[in-house]
Amino acid sequence: MESFKNFKVAAYVYAYYLDKADEQEIQRGIDYFKKYIHLDKVYIENHRGVVDIPVEKLRTVKALFEKNGIETSGGITSTQLVGGKRKPSYYDTFCYTDPEHRKEYLRIVRELASVFDEIILDDFFFTACRCEMCIEAKGSKSWKDYRLDMMEEFSHEIVDLAKSVNPKMNFIIKYPNWYESYQETGYNPGKQKDIFDMIYTGTETRNACYSPQHLQRYESYSIIRLLENTAPGRNGGGWIDQGGAGDNLSRWLEQANLTMLAKARELMLFNFSSLVDSPALPPLGQEFYRIDDIVGKCGNPVGVAAWEPYDADGEDQLYNYLGQGGVNVEPSPYFDDKAATVLLTQSSACAPDCMEKLEKFVREGGNAIVTVGFFHETYDKGIKDMTSVRLTHRHVLSREFMVANANYNAMEVAQSTDPVLFEVLDYKTNATHSDITILGGEDNFPMMTEDNYGKGRLFILNVPENFADLYKLPKAVWRAMNKHLSMGQRAYLGCPAQFNFFAYDNNVYGIQSYRPMPETIQFIVRGECAGLRDIESGKVYTEKLTMPKPGMKGDATSVIPEETEYAFEIPFFPGQLKFFEIL
Repeated sequence: MESFKNFKVAAYVYAYYLDKADEQEIQRGIDYFKKYIHLDKVYIENHRGVVDIPVEKLRTVKALFEKNGIETSGGITSTQLVGGKRKPSYYDTFCYTDPEHRKEYLRIVRELASVFDEIILDDFFFTACRCEMCIEAKGSKSWKDYRLDMMEEFSHEIVDLAKSVNPKMNFIIKYPNWYESYQETGYNPGKQKDIFDMIYTGTETRNACYSPQHLQRYESYSIIRLLENTAPGRNGGGWIDQGGAGDNLSRWLEQANLTMLAKARELMLFNFSSLVDSPALPPLGQEFYRIDDIVGKCGNPVGVAAWEPYDADGEDQLYNYLGQGGVNVEPSPYFDDKAATVLLTQSSACAPDCMEKLEKFVREGGNAIVTVGFFHETYDKGIKDMTSVRLTHRHVLSREFMVANANYNAMEVAQSTDPVLFEVLDYKTNATHSDITILGGEDNFPMMTEDNYGKGRLFILNVPENFADLYKLPKAVWRAMNKHLSMGQRAYLGCPAQFNFFAYDNNVYGIQSYRPMPETIQFIVRGECAGLRDIESGKVYTEKLTMPKPGMKGDATSVIPEETEYAFEIPFFPGQLKFFEIL
């Protein structure tokens, strides 16, 4: 099999398999991979749980893969049972307070560094231990602060050790998909990105309903972008597995596609042995050739600048729920004051200077969308000076919505599939405008408000109490949200939920459908264009609708200038992925 042009493919060879497999069995696995996928690299694990692979066998396995033209690196999974005694920690992760645990971990690193020039840590390099040693050592610190400090210090220790054993060492820390919980377990990307040589990204999205992580499919794309912006050029790749996706091969393929569409450099398959003789490998190999061709035609990803500061949490997964409604998101731990539009969620409010940054950005001409969670966190920290919106501590259940953008005379009323529960916000007429309004009998409440401030505009997005209820909202509401969230970009979608939109800086755009039935969506382009071309089939779409134009309201004398918008209606079948360029 030929290698791919735009990314590498790797597999993780874990210790439970190596503990029992001989060379003949491993070669059989290599031969199975060769039928379907060009394997560039493997990461060979020396420790997981109670299993250790001796150095001699590691060298033998390394030589076997390299004989087959496959690069090799080492891997560690940080779970244990030191001295046969269980610690009160989920997954039996190491206790980095305990000297005996540290000693054992250093042994594992030392042995692996003697065999490989590169090591990756699987995503168990965290701690949730609350043993007596930890309780005493923590003292008056919060668990978050204690663990962040401890894991920063121990990261230095293991990297220094590995490089002392092997000066050529390239040490990689892989971060899991649960970014909102990093700080509580000691994951410290703000510091560790400068300790380790590289980082790596877990892009497994699992089943959103039956997994406690409630990961949304869009996260397979967005978390690559978040961690690429954390350590630009040093995010080694994305890591997928069949956990939570084994019942549906499409989910497995989607994880791979979204990881590569986010411009990951490498895709790690977990794990080598479970994919041997698996029906999951052949369709993945087939899909790779298509995605490789598409990725080669895509520029750099662009999207609304979502601020996710280090060690922050709040409104967990919200921008991934928005991503499932056609919002293209570019998350970063840094506030982008050069962006046309920024998105601030409750987690953004964890930054002490969030209001200072927001006020300056909008005042100087930026567009900012803040969520109701951010509004809560900053309610007494200055945001009330930028809007007349106020909290009421009441709630409303509704299934009817009105879209009436402040810059337009057009009005549209639409219904959701089921009633949706929102927090009730209040605002003052003509001091603030409600662009999207929740209707409730002979009353109504804002879902998305708009305020002028300095040279810019502030929008407050009132999301449902259950974020999953976003998926019940009608197409008209999603189109209105996407219009605002995409300000400064060339295109956006008018679609119901369960579509992803990928935008690149070379005028290429992708759309993925997760709908259970065929659906026609609107691809909306700002400014004159000749049409859309499907970059795979060559089909050209020229028929377009002219969208409503800005219009003066009442006795107003002006409108905010906007380019004319044109909508191309494109049919999608369930699971379909298409890519277009604007002509």
